[in-house]
Amino acid sequence: MFEQTETDSAHAARQALAKRILVVMPVLNEAAHVEACLVSLIAGDPALGYLSLVVVDGGSTDGTQEIVRACAKENPNLSLLENPGKLQASGVNIGARARGDQRDILIRCDAHADYPADYVLKVAAALDGTGADSLVVPMDAKGTSCFQKANAWVVDTPFGSGGSAHRGGKKSGFVDHGHHAGFRLERFLALHGYDESFRHNEDAEYDVRLRKAGGRIYLDASIRIGYYPRANIYSLWQQYFGYGVGRARNLLKNQEKPRLRQLAPVANIFALVGAGLLALWNAAWLFWPAFYLAALVGIGFWLVLTKRSLCGLWGSVALGVMHVAWGLGFLGGIFKVMRRGRR
Repeated sequence: MFEQTETDSAHAARQALAKRILVVMPVLNEAAHVEACLVSLIAGDPALGYLSLVVVDGGSTDGTQEIVRACAKENPNLSLLENPGKLQASGVNIGARARGDQRDILIRCDAHADYPADYVLKVAAALDGTGADSLVVPMDAKGTSCFQKANAWVVDTPFGSGGSAHRGGKKSGFVDHGHHAGFRLERFLALHGYDESFRHNEDAEYDVRLRKAGGRIYLDASIRIGYYPRANIYSLWQQYFGYGVGRARNLLKNQEKPRLRQLAPVANIFALVGAGLLALWNAAWLFWPAFYLAALVGIGFWLVLTKRSLCGLWGSVALGVMHVAWGLGFLGGIFKVMRRGRR
């Protein structure tokens, strides 16, 4: 009898917690992933039927909207909204503002990820337990194709992420930034949510404003998600170029100093270009490009040995793309902001 009462009490507590949760998922052409992602978020604990789950679509043309509507017929707590701005930042803001009544915990999810069982309940409980204003979680990259696997293997290393705590990190604690999972909805709305002018880096920009407003961010390493990185060179280049632009805008907007790991790709761009020009007079200046190329190749062979797969050789390419695209994007972002300022 006592055990039954305890079970009923625990279920009631989870149900009460779920009634406080708003889950927002911005999507754009995610037909290949969205159904499996939605199922992973709402399947399992019956208490999950009490949360509010909103998919905000940026104008998908691949059937994503039809899949979400079909899922909504079987799950009345699921709804679909339109995102004219198309960007993730505007999508999360639209969902938070439209469905935030009578909910006080906002959880952001992305269709391109694998979520563990009862993920949203764990995030909400951790947010309450830590007293933080925002909860972030580590991402464990994974892949299916050869290039995507190599990309995943290298991005979670210091060579790829620069040691970011949310990239495969194992230690919980208060941090400056991380992969966004949960928010105090009232605080999120009070800070006007994400800056919708940011195509990339909107999460880091929000974290800066949150910290300046006295908010705290907690990384819970016990709650982990699987993440599928870009599967080809072109999309990886676009992604990291955008990251560089966004980081530059973020630093300039909020008057922050860049960290050493953020300056390293930019310094590498100057070193490569400078060495190439000086090599026209003296070939000895090719030392740095040769050293950098050798380092990339070495990391590729290291992946082959540690992962026991020739796919690791693609890690050299993926890492070079990340470094160069991010550095050029950062410089492009600085130039763009300065040009606007002169105008």
